[in-house]
Amino acid sequence: MRGSGSTEGITVSPRDVAEALLRRWYVLVLALLLTAAGAYPVIRPAPQYVSSAVVVLKPPMTGSQPNQLTNLQPPLATLSYGVIQQLVSPAGRKELSSAGVHGTYQLIPRNSGTSATPAYLIPSLQVQARGADPVAADTTVRRIIDVYARHVAEVQEAQGVYAEARINPSVLVAPSAAPVQGTKSRALAGTALLGATVALLSALWFDQYALRRRNRKDAAREPGVQVGGVPVAG
Repeated sequence: MRGSGSTEGITVSPRDVAEALLRRWYVLVLALLLTAAGAYPVIRPAPQYVSSAVVVLKPPMTGSQPNQLTNLQPPLATLSYGVIQQLVSPAGRKELSSAGVHGTYQLIPRNSGTSATPAYLIPSLQVQARGADPVAADTTVRRIIDVYARHVAEVQEAQGVYAEARINPSVLVAPSAAPVQGTKSRALAGTALLGATVALLSALWFDQYALRRRNRKDAAREPGVQVGGVPVAG
């Protein structure tokens, strides 16, 4: 950063960098203060809660299978998965929004296969939703379950299935919200690293800008130097 005029081709040593940072210490301080202000939401994040519930499709009760939960056949899972696909489509998300479902939510079908070859053979669905308070998160989950149940009923109504022979959703695990435990240390470290990098680059850039401006002024005062094509008298 030494010398006058253009800085192209000049080797910058660690000493030059240190001197530039000392000259522009106020830029460093300002950038670090802004970083500290930006890190406050990381240290004190707004509370978030995640609510979760499990729904299962049960077949109608029969004389040979009085316990409905022991008769969970793959066709039930097919019906459940089809309804889930309807709800995650653009039209389904719009319908959920009209029902008061907002924010972050997930519909997770039970995968009885592997991650490479998923097989949705169990008619259970996990519903998750996030909210600023536990009541809001639980309410969102209940609304999703209501829309899911309505779709299951509409599919069977369209096929003319009698009410006594219909498949019905049942809540196995009621909605229950728990606080989200974030990793503050990792987020804080990332914010600090980004802030320090921006502070250093800002100080070095401002130092270069100030030196170039001063060099132009010095050159304008020298006799016989043209500034903007106009000779300067000695």
